[in-house]
Amino acid sequence: MSDEVDRIAATKDPFVLLRLATERLAMAQQEVTELARLRRRVIQDLHSQGLSYAQIAKQAGLSRGRIHQIRHTGPAPEGAFLGTGAVTVVTPLRPDPNTGRSHVTLDDLTAGKRLEDLARTFDLEAGSEHVGVNGEIDLNRSGLLVICGPRMSDAVRETYEKDPVLSWRRSTEGTWTLYDSKADKTLRSGSDADPARPHDIGYLGRLPRPDGKGTVLTIAGVHPPGSLGVVHLLATEIATLWGQVGDRPFSVVVGVDYDPDTHEPAKVELLTPLYQHEDL
Repeated sequence: MSDEVDRIAATKDPFVLLRLATERLAMAQQEVTELARLRRRVIQDLHSQGLSYAQIAKQAGLSRGRIHQIRHTGPAPEGAFLGTGAVTVVTPLRPDPNTGRSHVTLDDLTAGKRLEDLARTFDLEAGSEHVGVNGEIDLNRSGLLVICGPRMSDAVRETYEKDPVLSWRRSTEGTWTLYDSKADKTLRSGSDADPARPHDIGYLGRLPRPDGKGTVLTIAGVHPPGSLGVVHLLATEIATLWGQVGDRPFSVVVGVDYDPDTHEPAKVELLTPLYQHEDL
């Protein structure tokens, strides 16, 4: 046994021992999951480079059948696009002027729940929390998936400002747009056009944390249907996104045609390239 297991086993208080053993087991299970994901990813990468399963098996000292089994079982590598081990989906609390209470809008609630469900399909532990009504949120943590625009939080707005190519801008009329400095183009929501149409835009990016010791995956629509569209893109195209940007910093603008009654995405497409920030 490891020294850590010996230390826990020597605990005299049975209730403390139970708590420590449970916490350690949860950590060990996360490690097993991520090692399995990493192992499958390496085999997938080597195979895509032209190596046969037999060649990989010989070099790794494993059987060809075992390599083939690992390649097709266990957590999918693209789950690492969202994080490793455990993730926390963050949605904003909004004030209700009629009651004085705070609430989460139905669209934000739906987007957050779908993102949690997506994370769990990759064997990630998923929890949730909220940006406070005053905009307070600690972004200096690993595994954060933040569904929040720049208007709701100064901390989130300052994080968006670190994007080297895409920026949120507010017009004199008060509507929000996204500006692509690389293409010198402003992207607008169809909901704000005259006449309005059921089309929104959303932002998806991986940006530096305030402390510079990690990144935050950020999602926001000009209006709530934009966020729903981004989550739909993740649910349907995460393998493609992972293949192009991996776990590196990036950003992209997503266009969303949606049902005007339900806000459900009908068509989702990329309106800009997947900008990889290390290349800019």
